[in-house]
Amino acid sequence: MAEIKAFKGMRYTPAAGDLNELVCPPYDIISDSQREKYIEENPCNIIRLELPKGGDERYKEAGKTLKDWLDKEILSCDGEDSIYVYEMLFSANGIRNRLKGFVTLVKLVEFSEGIVLPHEETLSKAKEDRFNLMSETFCNFSQIYSLYMDGDGSVYGMIDGCSKGAPDMEVTDPDGTVHRMWRVSDSGVIKSVTEAFRDKKLYIADGHHRYETALNFHKKQGTESSGYIAMMLVNMENKGLVVFPTHRIVKNLENFNAEKVIEDCKPYFTIAEAPGEERMQAALNQLYDEGKKAFAMYTGYGKCYVMTLKDEGAVKRLLPDMSEAYCGLDVTVLHSLVLERILGIDKENMANQKNLTYTRSRQEALEAVDMDGADCSFILNPTKVSEIRDVAAAGEKMPQKSTYFYPKLITGLVMNKFSD
Repeated sequence: MAEIKAFKGMRYTPAAGDLNELVCPPYDIISDSQREKYIEENPCNIIRLELPKGGDERYKEAGKTLKDWLDKEILSCDGEDSIYVYEMLFSANGIRNRLKGFVTLVKLVEFSEGIVLPHEETLSKAKEDRFNLMSETFCNFSQIYSLYMDGDGSVYGMIDGCSKGAPDMEVTDPDGTVHRMWRVSDSGVIKSVTEAFRDKKLYIADGHHRYETALNFHKKQGTESSGYIAMMLVNMENKGLVVFPTHRIVKNLENFNAEKVIEDCKPYFTIAEAPGEERMQAALNQLYDEGKKAFAMYTGYGKCYVMTLKDEGAVKRLLPDMSEAYCGLDVTVLHSLVLERILGIDKENMANQKNLTYTRSRQEALEAVDMDGADCSFILNPTKVSEIRDVAAAGEKMPQKSTYFYPKLITGLVMNKFSD
């Protein structure tokens, strides 16, 4: 099944400065002003490589910067093949959590082989950007985040045992998440971990664009080292796994009428008013715990309507070729019955974000209606990890922006530089 192997990770040397000033969050959540702030703190921040700016020549500039930093030993590759145990300490929903996995190389395979499985749709523009960057730098600066099944906890036991002492690297990000990493070069441990994955599948949690980009790059490059991608692997049973929902904002629809939408939804949903944000969220939390398919529609100034699916077969009748796992997702229910069928927002419209945008912030989703003139917003519960697994195992992809794994991996602790 999954083929993994250790690698000589590229890391910052002490000459680069304080590691806290050298790392950054994922490139796709960083604004231009945030990028400039990182560079002001330290001109060697990884953002200069991961998110280059400057027009058509920005990718070439990133390649030149990388070569310069390697020549000056700001960055260097480890001398031994290693895996890198990665732990995050963070707070979510008022609870302090601990999540531990490890960074390794994973052999690229087509999704059709059923070894590495996606769960979300992707956009071509993002893949083009990452392809151009990889073509000039021959690097993975950030890791794909993937899950695996580890029912007996044997793999976790091995990596946990290698991370009892002081970490080799430690930083704290602006959200207060502590990121720790241990380099493990023990050949016996590496062999045991590698062999344990020969019967495992990997489920991509975050990084679909980068995986598809790496596949395309390898088809062009065709070298041994381009056939592998750096991944952070986390066992699916890890109690520290946190998935946040991504909410939907509907805007600029012609002749939008909230009352009519609610009336049109009644054949499919039980609809209850839940005035105010707190009552709405309390209702959604209860329905989530009960395993019900539900979400809330916000129409402005405190008006919230909690919609609970009552016609369990409605989505399957619309999508007879899709699995029960896919049809049972809250986000599928919302997209197929409400956004597409009632509001007329088709898949192309969604992909182009013409009348639909996304946000992880519930407050932003509500304010978009109250302050920015959006037609309405839909507040969702998080997708369960088991649902992600079941949809991926069925060979299907969830609608775009169905999940938000938290916290995001930090960029800049360890990177993969293709040897050839």
